[in-house]
Amino acid sequence: MTLARRGGSPLALPTLVDSKGEEIVIQDPRGATGPLAAAAPARPNNRWPIGLIVLAGAALLVPALASIHGRSVDAAKPAATAAPRPPVAASRAAAPASPTAAAIDLAQWCARLAPAVPGVDQPACRASGLQPGTGRSVHGMPLWTNDVLPTGAPKFRVLLLGGIHGDELASVTLAFDWIARSHGVQAQAMPRATKTGKPTISDVAWRFVPLLNPDGLLHAPSTRVNAHGVDLNRNFPTADWARDAQPYWIQRTKRDPRRFPGLQPLSEPESRWLLEQIDQFHPDLIVSVHAPYGLLDFDGPPPAPRRLGSLQLDPVGVYPGSLGNYGGLVKNVPVMTLELKNARAVAPQELAAMWNDLQRWIYEQMTNPGVQASAQRSLVPGTRVIGARRVD
Repeated sequence: MTLARRGGSPLALPTLVDSKGEEIVIQDPRGATGPLAAAAPARPNNRWPIGLIVLAGAALLVPALASIHGRSVDAAKPAATAAPRPPVAASRAAAPASPTAAAIDLAQWCARLAPAVPGVDQPACRASGLQPGTGRSVHGMPLWTNDVLPTGAPKFRVLLLGGIHGDELASVTLAFDWIARSHGVQAQAMPRATKTGKPTISDVAWRFVPLLNPDGLLHAPSTRVNAHGVDLNRNFPTADWARDAQPYWIQRTKRDPRRFPGLQPLSEPESRWLLEQIDQFHPDLIVSVHAPYGLLDFDGPPPAPRRLGSLQLDPVGVYPGSLGNYGGLVKNVPVMTLELKNARAVAPQELAAMWNDLQRWIYEQMTNPGVQASAQRSLVPGTRVIGARRVD
């Protein structure tokens, strides 16, 4: 018995098959019935008891053998009598997790992920401390997280998200790089504690989700959308979703399949799981990493940083179903969107520069929340309209 893929898709779930290449279907023979059970007519006497025994034995033996070989007797009935399949839209809402994918360990995951993501090697991936948690993708792949917590009570909480779009590999590279940096921040806090008792950057709690869309990234080639063809960054329950999501997709994007918002908000297991993370972790800031437009976007309560590394603040507005719209306007949690300049690679010095700038901004919010606020008493310009530019 071996593990094989089914359906020809590179993202199909593993299925048990026998040596002949046929799927192994396990059925309970105790409830099996067959046509022979009702085929023998009743007889007025016991003139042929041996024949009755043979017929009775066949009635039990045939369905049992059929079950052993993965073919139920009912499968031989004409197709017209089979129960109709549920519509695709209904089946999508509750895609079952794969037991094999659920049981995957970190070493196996890193062995599969590292070759696909530039700048991420297997030793660094295994050292990241990722945990599989309860979240699963459409194809049952774990949605890995890593919490980096201070020794005391957190003074600030940051939720960082990479790989919302599976073809933006550099966002995953950044997430792994920053996981490593955050683990060392206790020993190299910037700035260090002062005699005033002010909080330091080492009082920040981080939750990292380096790859929200594993099915899209591991597809060949990688895709922006998830396994259902839904853009996860258009699938969040924003106030304007019911009114604007479908019209915007149809009229503004001309039904661009890369930006399909789904048939309803939260139709996808990945987006539902992310909302659970927001509600459980209660972040003071959400950092969402994308590519390749080379800018810094900001939605929600100000103040916003003017730059991170080489990325300049350039608010582009919100979209129906986008995370910036949901987090910044619905949940009132600042959402900082890093649009990296390249979807496949990011320079190490740029990773360091953005990290250091973000630490300074977070420290200002922890120690002096009014910094820059006099210049931004309202939401960052552009956040109350649908974005005019096609960004993430």
